[in-house]
Amino acid sequence: MAKEKKTRSAIEDVVTRDYTIHLHKAVHGRSFKRRAPHAVKSIKDFAFRHMGTKDVRLDPQLNKEIWKQGIKNVPHRMRLRLSRRRNDEEYAKEKLYTYVSYVHVPTFKNLQTQVVEQ
Repeated sequence: MAKEKKTRSAIEDVVTRDYTIHLHKAVHGRSFKRRAPHAVKSIKDFAFRHMGTKDVRLDPQLNKEIWKQGIKNVPHRMRLRLSRRRNDEEYAKEKLYTYVSYVHVPTFKNLQTQVVEQ
């Protein structure tokens, strides 16, 4: 009795979720001139860990929100929308990529991770 391997379809893998990330923890102890670049790297690492795709792309609006207060003053928390999408490029190494965008919320109190319907 050999086990049959289940194949995963790319349509099932396409999902969008909202996360709250605590950037203050990520840049704590980092020298001032490296805080915003490190925040960008930690967002990419967060997206890789939670979505499982090596190809992570950031929305330009998200980049503006990170850098809005300068290189030193990164926002303490951010609400991010992580979308795992199909890669339609012809010679793509990965079938899927993650697109990270910024979601504006008035307060971060009582926010949980949510699956967003597309």
